[in-house]
Amino acid sequence: MADATISTEKLLDMYRTMQTIRQFESRVRDIFKEGKLPGFVHVSIGEEASATGGAAALTVKDYITSTHRGHGHLIAKGGEVKPMMAELFGKKTGYCKGKGGSMHIANFSLGILGANGIVGAGLPLATGAALAAKVRGSSEVALCFFGDGASNEGTFHESLNIASSWKLPVVFMCENNLYGEFTAGKDVTSVKDIADRARGHDMPGVVLNGNDVVEVYEATCQAVERARKGQGPTLLECKTYRWEGHVVGEEAFLGKKSYRPADEIEAWKKRCPLLTFEQRFVPDTFSQAEIEKVQAEVAQSIDEAVQFAQDSPYPEPEEALEDMFSEA
Repeated sequence: MADATISTEKLLDMYRTMQTIRQFESRVRDIFKEGKLPGFVHVSIGEEASATGGAAALTVKDYITSTHRGHGHLIAKGGEVKPMMAELFGKKTGYCKGKGGSMHIANFSLGILGANGIVGAGLPLATGAALAAKVRGSSEVALCFFGDGASNEGTFHESLNIASSWKLPVVFMCENNLYGEFTAGKDVTSVKDIADRARGHDMPGVVLNGNDVVEVYEATCQAVERARKGQGPTLLECKTYRWEGHVVGEEAFLGKKSYRPADEIEAWKKRCPLLTFEQRFVPDTFSQAEIEKVQAEVAQSIDEAVQFAQDSPYPEPEEALEDMFSEA
């Protein structure tokens, strides 16, 4: 049965978003392996619920900051797959005119302040956006997505400290996928739960099943409401898992010398966010036909996005210095 506090329309929208993230990134992974995409690509396959549930609690005017693994955050906040795909291809029709690529997509009109290739760099950006909203006296809230690795950076504690001290309208969401690049978080982190670090900054800290989109959504709604009321920040920790390697093309997570046990990967795949949703809401809330219809519609949109990107032109060389904040 559907959760009494969430409409079936909202639930289906969140499922569509998770499907879009999964299918977008699966296609991007495959295209990259074919050698058709420039640069590096980091996918969040297996982590769709945290991005979806977090962004679903926001308005269009609210802000998000993202990470190097940020395609899902951008889709969840309302980013369209055609300009996103074009950006990954380095095309002029991309969100950043092909100059940002996978790790630096932004769209200020949607409150997407940018993905970021620097670990932990989104934390002060979100805190600054929240400070700006407070100074203006406006109602925007900033949601900061970051990983467990970033929680060991100085920017984490600096941002939480100032946000709590000034009661800024920001929600810090740690997507704890257990690994920072190739290092297990348990080997380099002083606490079992990142959320426990909230105590040192006098704010609520909540541990969530990061693969349950409803749980993430409801917790984020509470944190956003608290922030809008001027009661300050919240630290949410979403326990989740990435199925793929740190970067597409990295195969060190496979085989006998893997830094991740094979049974661990398989166990987390059984906790797939999409499967979790389907097991909970099909067939009592949604029919199998409704679910398959969403899957087919998303597949078509991804096909169209790839074609759009392939057909789009590259930026002209003389445009290289346009849209820069400064020039040498």
